[in-house]
Amino acid sequence: MFSVHQHWDPLQVCAVGRSYPPEFYDYIENPRVRSILERIAIETEEDYQKLIKILKSFNVKIVRNDISENREDHFWAEHYSPPPMTPRDHTAMIGEKFYMPGAEFGYNIFDDMLDYEEEFSTLQSIKKLTSREKIVFHKKLQNTLEKKDIPERKRYLSKVESIIRSINHNPLTTFPNNKKFNTFGSIEKFLKDHNTEIIYEKYINNSTITRVGKDLYIGVEINDIETSSFKEYLRKINQYFSSGKYRIHIVDVRTHGSDVFIPIKPGLIIGLNGVENYNKTFPDWEVVYLPGQKWDKVKQFQDLKKKNKGKWWVPGEELDDDFVDFIESWLKHWVIYAEENIFDANMLIINPTNVIVNNYNKNVFDAFDRHGITAHICNFRHRYFWDGGLHCITSDLSREGTRKNYFPERNI
Repeated sequence: MFSVHQHWDPLQVCAVGRSYPPEFYDYIENPRVRSILERIAIETEEDYQKLIKILKSFNVKIVRNDISENREDHFWAEHYSPPPMTPRDHTAMIGEKFYMPGAEFGYNIFDDMLDYEEEFSTLQSIKKLTSREKIVFHKKLQNTLEKKDIPERKRYLSKVESIIRSINHNPLTTFPNNKKFNTFGSIEKFLKDHNTEIIYEKYINNSTITRVGKDLYIGVEINDIETSSFKEYLRKINQYFSSGKYRIHIVDVRTHGSDVFIPIKPGLIIGLNGVENYNKTFPDWEVVYLPGQKWDKVKQFQDLKKKNKGKWWVPGEELDDDFVDFIESWLKHWVIYAEENIFDANMLIINPTNVIVNNYNKNVFDAFDRHGITAHICNFRHRYFWDGGLHCITSDLSREGTRKNYFPERNI
């Protein structure tokens, strides 16, 4: 049986994501786009292997996501599913239990949307649409929002805010599974073979939950707290973690999300926001503040990506000139810029004295020296293209250690 109680305890077993191989993109007719995606595929796996080599040097067991040899196993709802690159975005080992989506997640997302019927009364009719009609409906809904003036947009958005967010982030475009093929199959089997309890739950993952022994920090969008989706999420959190084993802290994901902060060990935090954000949640801990290291530095690329997001998964869309310009700009400029100018808080901790980072930062490395920590550089070159850094593209399945209480002064 496996367990994880603190994410700085010695790592024993780690899930590592996987991207599609270069030959996957044979369906793309535009040779310029195809060659770029093939190169990104090759370099992405090269970087995965660099990461795996470092982990294996510390005797960490590696389990990877699965990709079918038959490309069509990844095709559904008129598009190819994204590759299973970021297992942490969909899974979590918390204590002795592993949380992961069930077989229906992603496939039945439109039924899930009925949870928001109180915000959007026409949702019932969506259930009757075909997969293609649902995609068209999504596009029309987003276009409607974009065309409204600001005051009208706010009124409209207040009515449909939950469903809009579901559309912008829904598993139809971000979740790598479908009913044809389970990309988490090897991870699931490995855990079952080692008698680890699995809970099939789509709401729980380690992209927004930070495990610090008895304390769980749950990162949320503060603007969402009155929505039905947040209330359901909170109900799930209380269902699984309010038995007395944990203290639950609802925190702002803008200051406590995995892409903006990480507790490296007891007493040390690396954060992209000021120390005042952690006075209550981590009193008296040192905070190494890295101003200006946010994804805002690649905002121009992010804006381009948002405009073209997912086009490479829909056959024929890659012929669009704007998309060609976007994807060429990534290799010609942005991938090099990101490597040279951005230090991610998205790190992977091997143990209290060894951490994997994407590049060098003097302030961080000085803090590591003070705390006796060795940094291992592994640049995941296409992390902004794939929306996943070193933390996201892994999921720790087992670490040594037991649950500890780092803040005994807290009442519960």
